[in-house]
Amino acid sequence: MATSADDLRARRKSASDACDRWLSQARVPAPERLRRLAEAATDERYDSYGHGGDIEALEQEVADLLGKPAAVFMPSGIMAQQSVLRVYADRAGTKRVAVHGQSHLLVHELNALEEVHHLRIERLTSDPRQPRPDELAAIPGKLAAVTLELPLREPGFLLPTWDELVVFAEACAERGVPLHLDGARLWESTPYLGHSLAEISALATSVYLSFYKVLGGLAGAVLAGPEDVIAEARRWQRRLGGNLYTMLPYAVAAREGLRAVLPQMDDLYKRAVEVATALQAAGYRVVPEPPHTNSFQVYAPRDAAVIEAATVDRMERTRESICGPWQPTAVPGWSWIELVITPHTLQWSVAEITKAFGELLRD
Repeated sequence: MATSADDLRARRKSASDACDRWLSQARVPAPERLRRLAEAATDERYDSYGHGGDIEALEQEVADLLGKPAAVFMPSGIMAQQSVLRVYADRAGTKRVAVHGQSHLLVHELNALEEVHHLRIERLTSDPRQPRPDELAAIPGKLAAVTLELPLREPGFLLPTWDELVVFAEACAERGVPLHLDGARLWESTPYLGHSLAEISALATSVYLSFYKVLGGLAGAVLAGPEDVIAEARRWQRRLGGNLYTMLPYAVAAREGLRAVLPQMDDLYKRAVEVATALQAAGYRVVPEPPHTNSFQVYAPRDAAVIEAATVDRMERTRESICGPWQPTAVPGWSWIELVITPHTLQWSVAEITKAFGELLRD
């Protein structure tokens, strides 16, 4: 009797809870994580509504890393980007903002830019690639801002080349419109682009980065840019309810990630390329080939329900978690996942990873 989708989901959860080895992110018990954060706190003072303590230290640390005059910590990237784009719109006297049609701003935020701030979205392109200067030039009239998501997650964590990024930034500057980097995963983009965070950030007026993805923070984001822009963004943070009484746990976790994980970005990218090459040879397909960051898409020539059942079977047998749930594709008989290479992945050899994924393709 075939296993229902609900039964398979329940089995996956139970098997995942029983795992003691993870390819991407390990599940650390809450008490252990909280004890570690308490030990990592460097300031005896709590921040108060976003001022002082570890929050202030974190903001200065990231501003220095990015080479920006100022930075502000916010509870979420959605809030950070709404705030800065609203600042640009109010300053420019126009609500028109240029974005990629597959950006997180449009795909995953319940139309927040239009519903909350009444911004008018101009799509640079919806093709599975980074936008080009000619597509910016094709949008007539005044723009409040242009955003680039680096990397562009939906089509496979895609980046432009460094030269393409420079040319696009120059096109924004020539037009006199602020360029904002939607850089939730910008930390992971430096190896492929071949330039530092400060060099990348110098091409844009403002930059947003996330702390809870590969850095492993609890939650939160940072927005960096000119002092006057950040000062206005702080006012929108307040209006949007983002001035929590204290954000100490988030700040401490973020600073821990900066110390422990950020120095490993070159190693994570190198391992991503190695794993992608090995999976290709084992019968999978990866997008992009080779990966642009430590994250990429993996496609399998098996029906999603079949390979998901094999994955759960293996998880139950080995107590190893190697990937998230497989999803169907537009091509019948194929399925896909996102694979994120983290510091936990470095504890696995490429041969181990290839063998584990190879088992999922066997009849």
